[in-house]
Amino acid sequence: MSRETGLLCTKYLKVSHIKAISRKTTVKSELGIHARPAAMIAKAAADAVGEVWLEREGERADATSIIDILTLGCSKGVEIEIGVEDASDRPVLDRIFELIETDE
Repeated sequence: MSRETGLLCTKYLKVSHIKAISRKTTVKSELGIHARPAAMIAKAAADAVGEVWLEREGERADATSIIDILTLGCSKGVEIEIGVEDASDRPVLDRIFELIETDE
């Protein structure tokens, strides 16, 4: 095993220890999460390094997919959890949180 290979493995191990983070919020919009906000959420999620998801009552959706988001059926007052697998994606998580918290 070369020294270079060893370094690559060490770097990989450091990256693999990054913990997922999440935040819970309640949908504020009278219309819930419909096509327009779902598209805005998917666009924000696309900027993430790792996976981003929304979860409602145990049902998880890929936040980069408008269809997956709409499938959750998030109407006003529904509590959802937003999660990112990579802590470096915290700004993405915060942006999605803001989009859901906004009453538009």
